Amino acid sequence: MSVLSNILMAIQLLSALTMIGLILMQHGKGADAGAAFGSGSSGSLFGASGSANFLSRTTAVLASVFLGSTLFLSYVGYRPPVVSSSSVLEQVAPAAANIPAPTGDIAPANTAPAAPKPDAIPGN
Repeated sequence: MSVLSNILMAIQLLSALTMIGLILMQHGKGADAGAAFGSGSSGSLFGASGSANFLSRTTAVLASVFLGSTLFLSYVGYRPPVVSSSSVLEQVAPAAANIPAPTGDIAPANTAPAAPKPDAIPGN
């Protein structure tokens, strides 16, 4: 499955990069106003009206390839959750049973400092 995932990721990456390039090559809606004054088709690579049809159709095909590869990658990468009959508390309880209990002969250490005697305080 990892080989299939790698191939699909490569297809998705190539379609995304190609789609970005095609979208950047297309003319916007405001470019038609300049064509009315004679500057529209002179710099066109595919002719006066052929660029819009070719670029938009190729972009649509690449967008569908990108969407299909994205959906298939999400389907391949999905792992259903593991269903267990026990609860979370039952899974934790055996791990806590392995901890040894403290023995009774160990006294807790007194870590608090002792309070000073009233005679030792200067000024009294």
